[in-house]
Amino acid sequence: MALKLGDPTARDLGRLTLNPIPHIDPIGSILVPAISLLTAGTVFIAWAKPVPVNPLNFRDMRRDDILVSVVGPISNLLLALACALLYVVVESSFGPVNTMPDGSARETVLFFLKMFSFGISMNIFLAVFNLLPVPPLDGSHVVASLLPPEAGERYRQIGFFGIFIILVLMNVPVFRDAVLSIVRAIESPYDLLIDALL
Repeated sequence: MALKLGDPTARDLGRLTLNPIPHIDPIGSILVPAISLLTAGTVFIAWAKPVPVNPLNFRDMRRDDILVSVVGPISNLLLALACALLYVVVESSFGPVNTMPDGSARETVLFFLKMFSFGISMNIFLAVFNLLPVPPLDGSHVVASLLPPEAGERYRQIGFFGIFIILVLMNVPVFRDAVLSIVRAIESPYDLLIDALL
């Protein structure tokens, strides 16, 4: 989206690629998940390098910054839809898992159904999470672009410290429950689509 709007930064730095290696952040992609896994047995948070964007290259800085920011969450919702359709394809092709005899075929089908089901939930969660109006998440770019220029610039200066704000907020039950309620509400149409197609 940034490239279409006039900013070639990500392309010029080799970041427009499906190869995961250029996107790996040593701390967010390796260290933090590893420590979390070792200490808590699960990964609470992880991140990749942010895709570099230079808003000074945009034709309309405020509008284009919003468009670039919302395209990520929209892609998550589209990926969730793809996972829902793939779930339907697998179950339609092999029938309900509980009617299959025990064996490797049943385990394989079950694995794919769980993977696609998780893909729906995770992508919806990421869409909602990334739209939280806390820097450096996408939602903060939308808010900063809607604020008066000076206030927006001050808001952006929270920067990486926003990660710590997010970690604190996600440990506040009311906030966490509100986020998960939004996720479940968005997930409902996906569940209805699966039921309708099956």
